[in-house]
Amino acid sequence: MATDTTAKKRLTCPSCEQKAKRVSTVTLGALLVEECASQFVKDGNDRCDIDGCNPLAGDTGWRFCESKACDVVYFSEEGNTMFTGSQLKVLVGIKETEGERPLCYCFGHSVDSIKGELRSKGQSSALEDIRAKMKDPGCRCENENPSGSCCLGNVKKGIKVAQEELRLADSDIQMSTPAKSSTGKGEKIAKIGTIVSAIMASSCCWLPLVLLTVGVSGAGIASTMEAYRPTFMVVTFGFLGAAFYFTYRPKNAVVAGRHDCCSTEAAVENDCCVSASKSRFSMMTLNKAMLWLVTIMAVAFLFFPSYVGAIIGGSDGKAVTENMNRAVIKVEGMACEGCSALVAEAIHTVPGVLAVKVDYEKGETVVGTKLDQPVPIKEIRAALEKAGFSGAFVRGQTEH
Repeated sequence: MATDTTAKKRLTCPSCEQKAKRVSTVTLGALLVEECASQFVKDGNDRCDIDGCNPLAGDTGWRFCESKACDVVYFSEEGNTMFTGSQLKVLVGIKETEGERPLCYCFGHSVDSIKGELRSKGQSSALEDIRAKMKDPGCRCENENPSGSCCLGNVKKGIKVAQEELRLADSDIQMSTPAKSSTGKGEKIAKIGTIVSAIMASSCCWLPLVLLTVGVSGAGIASTMEAYRPTFMVVTFGFLGAAFYFTYRPKNAVVAGRHDCCSTEAAVENDCCVSASKSRFSMMTLNKAMLWLVTIMAVAFLFFPSYVGAIIGGSDGKAVTENMNRAVIKVEGMACEGCSALVAEAIHTVPGVLAVKVDYEKGETVVGTKLDQPVPIKEIRAALEKAGFSGAFVRGQTEH
């Protein structure tokens, strides 16, 4: 009885187990380095014509693995002989995931060149160029392409890869730009919010003074705003804390994964980042200076009620003396030192009043008239009520 001793041929890659394609020994002889190619035929072009490369007619004993998962390029169907990418004269573009990635070895098209076309023209003419050149001067795929076959299929896939990579790159840029502008916008809002809320927190003092300059009483407004002062102070410090966070938090120089030499601010010593680092340093310095200016302004407005009395005083400029008929009034409704000016102005409008001195701490006002003229109690009360305050005379006396 006869025995079948034929060995089973290997059709899948011994490294990644992916099914591999037949390849001509002409291709191995043309593309393997000299020490590996000596056993193969080094020239041949019979399979190429104007319509592409004709398929192999029969077994060659060798297979081509196009998988990106392994480094094996060629392997024998029988035995354990394999050739890896390092043993070829050219880079196997379809097995690469980054870099130039050549696709058409006859006419010089690659993933990189296709991406360049897409950026500049919005489309790639690689397929049309290859088809035209296949007719004249003709292709040399069996000697140039590691697969030994027509590249048109790989070029079609390469165009899709290039389009997807550009889409992802554009998506990354669009995602990073709003993040940057959002941070800057948040910092700006925090600084503006700090100033506005600090101004509102002290409005119980400055607003009545402003209204007084145009002849409008603001005492009622002062008492209303005084009730909201604690809330505005809390809001002010909240905005100020946010402003410090946005200004001093660590920042990456660029989006991660974009440029190795500029991945973080710690890499400023590299030449490609020097100018950008200087620009960032200047902007950060300006932002910090602005923040501290905002802080000073906020503190000045917040504590305005505490020192406004020292600025405007509590009298009309004429001192109450012993040579006047004097009366002491307990004034209700003064919210801060700024109100003392309103009280003094209101009382001074009463005919016969020579001098007024307001003590905000005690809540008392001393009124002076001529010795031979009584203090106009009713008129003073009416003037205080008109200004939004109430007054009660606690004592009065005349000294000669």
